[in-house]
Amino acid sequence: MAKTRLDPDKWVDRYADYLFNYTIVRVNDREIANDIVAETFLAGLNSMKNFKGEASERTWLISILKRKIIDHYRRINSNKGKAEVKVNLPDGEMEGDWLEEKVPDLTDRTAEDDMENRELGLAILDCLDQLPEKQAEIFKKKTIEGIDTEAICNEYKISPSNLWVIIHRARTSLAKCLEKNWF
Repeated sequence: MAKTRLDPDKWVDRYADYLFNYTIVRVNDREIANDIVAETFLAGLNSMKNFKGEASERTWLISILKRKIIDHYRRINSNKGKAEVKVNLPDGEMEGDWLEEKVPDLTDRTAEDDMENRELGLAILDCLDQLPEKQAEIFKKKTIEGIDTEAICNEYKISPSNLWVIIHRARTSLAKCLEKNWF
């Protein structure tokens, strides 16, 4: 099997959108999300010599990104440099419990988790069906299939700015639809 080679000149075009979308869901702040993605690219450049080529570029960058997100929460929750992370949960029962105790163990999935994931997937598909056709197609190509911005813009004869407006409107509509039909 051929080893994957890094091509940092194309990282922004290929992965910035995906990494940003991944991050914004976790930090809920556009500026912080942009900073974390930039830190991820910088860390990737600085650690290229450690890349073994066994994973794809995207997978490798996502693993760096996940550490950067954890670092972000450690920074904002640290108490004089301690690495523990506190969670302030809205229900008073568990307030102040350690994050490590609250992170779901992905290997410990139940049938209920699987059913909930299937239901969410169906709700997302239903909401996608309610979007205007062009908007849904562009959203799927960009966010689900990970097709390059330039390729989508060429196919639909739109500018990158127009693409982002379409994606933003699709996300907003999907969020409202899911809030109404899923939560």
